[in-house]
Amino acid sequence: MRILGIETSCDETSVAVLDGDGRVLSNIVSSQLAAHAPYGGVVPEIAARAHLENLPVTFEQALSEAQTGVEGIDVVAATAGPGLIGALLVGLSAAKALAFARGVPLVGVNHLEGHLFSAFLRGRDEAALPVETPFHGLVVSGGHAEFVRVEADRIVPIARTRDDAPGEAFDKVARRAGLGYPGGPVVDRIATRGDGNRYPLPIGRAGDGSLDFSFSGLKTAMLRELGKRGVDGRPLDPALLDSEMADLLASFQRAIVTALVDRVESVHRDEGIRMLALSGGVAANSELRRTLSAWGASRRVPVLLPAREFTTDNAAMIAFAGLLRYRGNGVRAPEEAAARSRWPLGS
Repeated sequence: MRILGIETSCDETSVAVLDGDGRVLSNIVSSQLAAHAPYGGVVPEIAARAHLENLPVTFEQALSEAQTGVEGIDVVAATAGPGLIGALLVGLSAAKALAFARGVPLVGVNHLEGHLFSAFLRGRDEAALPVETPFHGLVVSGGHAEFVRVEADRIVPIARTRDDAPGEAFDKVARRAGLGYPGGPVVDRIATRGDGNRYPLPIGRAGDGSLDFSFSGLKTAMLRELGKRGVDGRPLDPALLDSEMADLLASFQRAIVTALVDRVESVHRDEGIRMLALSGGVAANSELRRTLSAWGASRRVPVLLPAREFTTDNAAMIAFAGLLRYRGNGVRAPEEAAARSRWPLGS
């Protein structure tokens, strides 16, 4: 069995081919980072046009690396949302055309669900881990922070961000600090030489007692601290930052990690966590990976960490989520798949 996945929700054009055991036969990602970097974030119109240009080449590369042709594809999966509507339409339209022409099933995949299950992927030479429920999933990315419980027949939302997502906070702070885009990787590197306990920064909590995430207060506090130091967005060399700036950025990163682990601990205390799967772009953050692994070891809770190649937007995770949906009869006629800019995880 071969399942082809297409991902075009934001600024990565990706096509992947998996076998029926979840082995990644190919996973080609064409990044638009250079196109969006001058603007400090993703420009929707630029993203959609780039997908139109990149998808045909990415598609051919994915089939070639998987050593198959379109006649060898049994199922097509494509991101249907959430995301930039123009970008989504490029990939989903291509997927519809392929599924219709080949007469094979099409699975419209929730992008966040793709992230959620990406921690089970092992790569090219190894089958994906079996998905055993129940487990809890923490999806942390540039646009989302979602904490859910995955049961046999449903995904139950527990907490989500109410304002800035962690990756968004990283990007905005890094842009104000003159460190470029994207912000997460560069802050992570700087934080390795800083003291994350030096500056007490706010850990956002919802006033109504829910477990929802809030990072806007932390972002605002950091922007204020940068302003006090005369940092106004003019480019800075990360390698030349003084110890005070390194400590401040390390403290900022630690505040984000602390907020995430705090919610995990609260849920474990209230209902117990059998297994935790981390995913999303921020799942590549070294401190978050290290802290959650230590948390799991201390409580005897297995923590699944995705390979870093599956933390960014990629089609392998979409193909795998599509494979799971296909086995669960989550298949629709190609013409019924609709792109949607909003699609809450668990709905």
